Amino acid sequence: MCFAMYTKSHCLHKYASQCAAQKHCLTTAFGEAEGCCYIEKESRYIMIERGLYYANAAFSKMIRSVGGEWNDTKHRPVVCLIKSTEHDGLYWAIPMGKLNHRDEAQQNRLSFYLNLPEKDIRSCYYHVGRTTTRSIFFISDAIPITDKYIESVHTGADNKHYIIKNPNLIAELERKLKRVLSVENSNKNHFRQHITDVKEYLLQELSE
Repeated sequence: MCFAMYTKSHCLHKYASQCAAQKHCLTTAFGEAEGCCYIEKESRYIMIERGLYYANAAFSKMIRSVGGEWNDTKHRPVVCLIKSTEHDGLYWAIPMGKLNHRDEAQQNRLSFYLNLPEKDIRSCYYHVGRTTTRSIFFISDAIPITDKYIESVHTGADNKHYIIKNPNLIAELERKLKRVLSVENSNKNHFRQHITDVKEYLLQELSE
């Protein structure tokens, strides 16, 4: 369950960055959580599976420090799809983007990958599904993440933390992610973000 901890303050701001208070949460006047996962005591969010979040600037810096590429200039959300079996604090995240922000050439490229035979691993590099809008999931850019690198939650029209609940979408994302990770397990750092190096770095942080 997603909830705010150790706080009695009331804030109507959509994002933590909009709040001038040192400790931020989104709660009702009665102290009931309205979808924000901010922990006042630790100044961190509690990640939950299938929730949408925004990573902080330190995340891209960390990826580049281990030799990976991460060029998120548009500050797009990621979905923390599943918890890693290697550590309770480690999640597998998939970057997202808006489908209607793609030009014709990008749409054609996306269509090419999506229509490849299922046996072709490249057919798992992308997926299209609906969240708060028609979204592209960049599965070949999948990355491990911990709550240390979460800046804020992505909210829906109701201003509550958006969590993917469509079972068909979840099943396809998990299927494609597992195939991508299988390739990575056979060929370390096969993808540009250096999945293995990032994972090992995060596991080391979690053990400290």
